[in-house]
Amino acid sequence: MAGDNVKQFTDANFQQEVLTSTEPVLVDFWAEWCGPCRMLAPTIDDLATEYKGRVKVGKVDTDANRNTAMTFQISAIPTIMLFKNGEPVKKFVGLTPKKDFKTAIDAALS
Repeated sequence: MAGDNVKQFTDANFQQEVLTSTEPVLVDFWAEWCGPCRMLAPTIDDLATEYKGRVKVGKVDTDANRNTAMTFQISAIPTIMLFKNGEPVKKFVGLTPKKDFKTAIDAALS
């Protein structure tokens, strides 16, 4: 359920892929059974393609990676978090327009 440019983040690789990344990272916390998560997937794919090489974009399946979901207090999905220098700088809960993600990403890149 992810495009070619969307990475899969797990409990095992989250530290390396997200928290120690030198580029901003957009993380989509989702689950297979979540309808709104599936509705948001094309937007996440678009962002991954649009920002390829400048921003890392990936997904965390909250059912399979409960430790990471609990660490970041994910209580509703979809939740999308933007990380910069290993710190969360923006959090979106629920369906969010693409332009809102782009505004946050562009700010993180500047």
